Amino acid sequence: MTNDKVLSLLGLAKKAGKLKSGEYCVEEELKKNRARLVIVAGDASKNTSKKYEDMCNFRHVPIVFYAEKDSLGKCIGCEERAAVVITDDGFSNGIMREISKQNT
Repeated sequence: MTNDKVLSLLGLAKKAGKLKSGEYCVEEELKKNRARLVIVAGDASKNTSKKYEDMCNFRHVPIVFYAEKDSLGKCIGCEERAAVVITDDGFSNGIMREISKQNT
């Protein structure tokens, strides 16, 4: 894993209890309107990507496709993860800011 600020922020969010991972947890946070940002691995299956994209669009939650499943899992101390959800505005804004910096 390289020195990636987005992945570092995801690790901090996990330690702070502001990140949930796994299919059930991501869906649960979306349904309870606690999701502030959903990050889906770039190598997730088309069905998985579409499912989360549809759920996020319906609930007006930002969604980002970033990194690979392996990297998403490692940065939060887990196995591979196809998706994670951020439940805090501060972490969500910080992650979006870092992603936009990388894309410019």
